[in-house]
Amino acid sequence: MTIGGESPLPDTSPLADIAPRIALHLNKKHAAREKALQASRALIQACARSIREVHRGELVEACARLDEARATANEGFKALKEHPDIEHAGFVHDAEKEYAEARATLALVSGKPLPSPEDLEVTTTAWLNGIAEAAGELRRVILDRLRQGKFEGCDALLEAMDDIYALLVTIDFPDAMTGGLRRTTDQTRGILERTRGDLTMAIVQRRGTSFKS
Repeated sequence: MTIGGESPLPDTSPLADIAPRIALHLNKKHAAREKALQASRALIQACARSIREVHRGELVEACARLDEARATANEGFKALKEHPDIEHAGFVHDAEKEYAEARATLALVSGKPLPSPEDLEVTTTAWLNGIAEAAGELRRVILDRLRQGKFEGCDALLEAMDDIYALLVTIDFPDAMTGGLRRTTDQTRGILERTRGDLTMAIVQRRGTSFKS
C-alpha cells in the first residue's frame, strides 16, 4: 500500500515540500504496522500450538517453539520502535499476553518457577493478564490428570493457581491501566474454586475407595 504519490500541489505552493515528507512518513509507518501485525499473529499462533503441546506432555517441543517464535516476533516488533503510537495500539499487547500465558503454563507444568515480566521481556499488564489466563490452562492439566487417575503434581498446580490469584487481587488500579484485569481476576477466582472442589472430591473418593478395598 502506498500513501500519497505525486503531489497535486503546484511547486509554488508553500506546502509543496511538506506533502512528500508526510507521504514518506506514513508509508514507513504503514509498512512497520503491517510487519508487526504479521509478527503478532505468528506469535499468537505459536503460543496456542505450544500450549497444546504442553497438554500432550511435549514440553521440550513447546519450549523450542516459543523460543523460535519469540525471536521471530522480536524482529517484526523492531519496526515499531520509531512508531510508539502503533506499538501501543493493542496488538503487540495481545501477542505478549499470549506469550506470557504460554510461558507461564509451560514453566508451572514443568515444575519451574513462574517467569517474571523481566524474564519474558513483556509489559506488566500483558504479564498479569497472561498469568491469569494460564490459571485456566492449569485447571485443564489437573482435570486431565484426575481423569487418568494421576494425582501427582496436582496439589502443586493448585497451589500455583492460588498464588496467581493471590497476586491478582492485590492489583487495584483502573481497568484502563490494567487491560480489564479486574474481570479476569474474578474469572480466575471461579476457576480456582471449581478446581479446588474437583480436586478435593477426587481425593476424597480415592481415599474412600482405598479404605473399602
